[in-house]
Amino acid sequence: MSRLFLKSSRAAALAVAIVLAALPARATEPASAAPADEGSVPKRGRITPHNGAALPEGADKGKPDAAPAKPKTGDGSTPSKGVNVIDRMGAELPALPPEKPFTGKIDEAYGAFQRGYYLTAMDLALPRAQLGDPAAQTLVASILEQGLGVARDAKAAAFWYGQAAQNGDPAAMFKYALILMEGRYAKRDRKKADELMKKAADLGNASAQFNYGQTLVADMPGEKGLKAAMPYYEKSAEQGIADAQYALSQIYLNVDGIEESKRARAREWLVRAARAGYDTAQLDMAIWLIEGIAGERNLEAGFAWMKRAAEGGNVVAQNRLSHLYINAIGTRPDPVEAAKWYVLSRRAGLKDDALEDFYLGLNDTQQKSALAAANKFRSS
Repeated sequence: MSRLFLKSSRAAALAVAIVLAALPARATEPASAAPADEGSVPKRGRITPHNGAALPEGADKGKPDAAPAKPKTGDGSTPSKGVNVIDRMGAELPALPPEKPFTGKIDEAYGAFQRGYYLTAMDLALPRAQLGDPAAQTLVASILEQGLGVARDAKAAAFWYGQAAQNGDPAAMFKYALILMEGRYAKRDRKKADELMKKAADLGNASAQFNYGQTLVADMPGEKGLKAAMPYYEKSAEQGIADAQYALSQIYLNVDGIEESKRARAREWLVRAARAGYDTAQLDMAIWLIEGIAGERNLEAGFAWMKRAAEGGNVVAQNRLSHLYINAIGTRPDPVEAAKWYVLSRRAGLKDDALEDFYLGLNDTQQKSALAAANKFRSS
């Protein structure tokens, strides 16, 4: 299996998905305590047609709210006549606690970098970098790598990342490990790259934690590698890496031997990844909600996640959104919208004979409207 690594904050946790796909199917009981607004996370599969749902019991049917009952008097239930909200608005607030003085050393070079003064940052950081300061070396490397205020120089950036990594900076260790894996601006060295990636991960670098997990999954195919990688994914996920959050959701739900307290959090991690904008997580979130995997069904929320993923460009979500519109799952039926999303997914190369039959069954006006909507979406 190929080794996949996160070079930015947006690389898919594909290695995990590949391994999970090779594992035997695992029967799971849907969790009953999942929040209704987030729904449950089903495994990917066929979306069952649904003809709509009645309003839940107690739902608003257009009747005006009843007037609140007047409080009884003489029995201790009379409202208090103390200070009301309006009176309290003029009350003086308590004093804030005094701020603790900052005693650390101010990094003027990094401060300039944060404010966008890249040349100033370089002027301040370079002398320190030349004297062996790892933070300054990493800053110089970053400026050179991105070409911020200076000519982009990937080879020089690789040199400074190497120096900073050697001097113990975790961020530089991660970057230099990637450089060593690629072998473009430094000699390829798989062993040293793995060592640096693990060291950066153990020192708390979130991206390194995810990528070292990927290394373990690639080197130990199957559940053994997934379980070995899980602690690194967990640390990375806690620090906000959406790829790691998605990986955890899949491992917690599908791998045997996972403790139930963790398995119950599969949806939580998938929701976090979806909210971070990870379109594959948004697609899975929609499917889990619609099919009731790992929790209760919520068709409306599932439709909303599917639409969000489709609008973000996920081709599979565009295809499935078309089915939702046709079958009125979580929404009202809309043949023109259904056809629009089918056209978009078809243009991207996703073939669907059932949707093609549906599209050909529309009248000329509906087809023209769908094509116009698809063209407008692509040009927006």
